[in-house]
Amino acid sequence: MKTFLLIGGSTGIGYSLTHELLESGNKVLMASRNVPDIEQVNFTHYPFDVLQDDFSILSSLGPLDGLIYLPGSIALKPLGMLKEEDFRSDMELNFFSLVKTVKTVANQLNQGASLLFFSSVAATTGMPFHTSIAAAKSAIEGFAKALAAENAPKWRVNVIAPSLTDTPLAGRLLSNDKKRELIAEKHPLKRVGSAQEIAQMAHFLVSDKAGWITGQVIGIDGGKSTLSI
Repeated sequence: MKTFLLIGGSTGIGYSLTHELLESGNKVLMASRNVPDIEQVNFTHYPFDVLQDDFSILSSLGPLDGLIYLPGSIALKPLGMLKEEDFRSDMELNFFSLVKTVKTVANQLNQGASLLFFSSVAATTGMPFHTSIAAAKSAIEGFAKALAAENAPKWRVNVIAPSLTDTPLAGRLLSNDKKRELIAEKHPLKRVGSAQEIAQMAHFLVSDKAGWITGQVIGIDGGKSTLSI
């Protein structure tokens, strides 16, 4: 039995991933603001807000075989409507709190531990109104690759970069059939991805089946980042 720590994840991708990990016989610790509707013997929830709480709570959770950082934001505005504070907020949630998390639990990560972070298709594909979130997610990708190099072969570090996925975080952008259809048409596969599809790749990347994969950014985006339509 392996022990995985999820930061965030009470809904959407994290919720699906938790079920994937538990069904595979793992132990899951989740530190998040909200309590998910999960009642299993190998699941433990800790109230935790990366923007407000003391990170020392994470240093007492014991040895870990994996760390998955899930908090994120979608701030889509033209540059002229973004204030400097908007950029700081996106960086704090997506990147600086990730760095704090890794530094806090570093001594608890076992040999062979797998770390998984989340970026966005917007980090490498220029998209209007994404300047703030693209900057924050690009920081994650650079950090992950350097971290993977610095800690190989002790840890594996990978990133998933989805396009817009059907999760509560994206609810405002997918709030009706017309919006969903317009977004689906922007993808070669002509649909919006599901939380479960992202969770299945996440499960694979933190498992022993991905034991020779590190320092990678995996695009799960319906072909948006690589195919012209």
